[in-house]
Amino acid sequence: MRAYVIREAGGPERLALEEVARPEPRDGWVLIRNRAFGLNRSEWFTRRGDSPSVAFPRVLGIECVGEVAEAPASDLQPGTRVAAMMGGMGRQFDGSYAEYVLVPRQNVFPLETNLDWHILGALPEMFQTVHGSLHTGLEIDRAENLLVRGATSSIGLAAIALGRAAGLEVTATTRNIDKAQLLLDAGAAHVLEDDGTIRSQANSIHSGGFDRVLELIGASTLLDSLLATRRGGIVCMTGILGGEWIIPEFHPMGDVPTGVKLTSYSGEAGDISVAQLQQYVELVESGALQLKLGPRYRFEKLPEAHAMMDENRANGKIVVEVS
Repeated sequence: MRAYVIREAGGPERLALEEVARPEPRDGWVLIRNRAFGLNRSEWFTRRGDSPSVAFPRVLGIECVGEVAEAPASDLQPGTRVAAMMGGMGRQFDGSYAEYVLVPRQNVFPLETNLDWHILGALPEMFQTVHGSLHTGLEIDRAENLLVRGATSSIGLAAIALGRAAGLEVTATTRNIDKAQLLLDAGAAHVLEDDGTIRSQANSIHSGGFDRVLELIGASTLLDSLLATRRGGIVCMTGILGGEWIIPEFHPMGDVPTGVKLTSYSGEAGDISVAQLQQYVELVESGALQLKLGPRYRFEKLPEAHAMMDENRANGKIVVEVS
């Protein structure tokens, strides 16, 4: 089979398309005929050499959709449509940048859907991350409004859609105000231009701050997001779009406002059930949930897709189709 193997960190050109052996099926694992996969920032970090726990050579890719090829000693039958994500994909073992992928059964989600592969391929990791951030991290069932910081990312756009679907008023931020209409079309009620400090803008919309803040930029804006949150509110750091992992000289007693709760989300596939993922897929299929998807690439053009991710030009989830 064909797979993209990365042997040393660097730019998109480090992703080399090679002929490799197809994984051998074994009990407790599912061999998937890969049809499509979305690109994720974690893969971008790994490619650049920012994931020290990942050893090269490696086939990257933490999610995919396709059909069961073989599933020994399993409840899954060949031909079943499935999604797979996380559980070490593309990190501890070879992932989805390949024509066939071998994944632990517990990380495989059987799905009933007629969605085109390129649409379905955008959904698994995006829904898992947003669902976990909103429900596990932010506990949105007790909130009325949500600020999504870094909202033009694929996760940010999905968070707007799922937040709206949950009945929240959603405010979105962007560094480029020219993208305001994109965010309004995605369902945001308000758009803030983010120059690194949004506290005063937040107070102009909700005096005292927001109920919930989903922080996707990361350490570079986290302290300011805390200041834009009301007492009793929650800030959840899920993303690091800004590229900064740590806050130098962080002083919790001074930097975390009284009564504001700070958490993070970097959960696993187990944080979303098969039924929940199926429900989200059905909402997309029916048109009840509108998502802004990014460009599609053929498998042979994967390095070009990574180059687009490097340049932050996607404005939605990039999906690669495996012919």
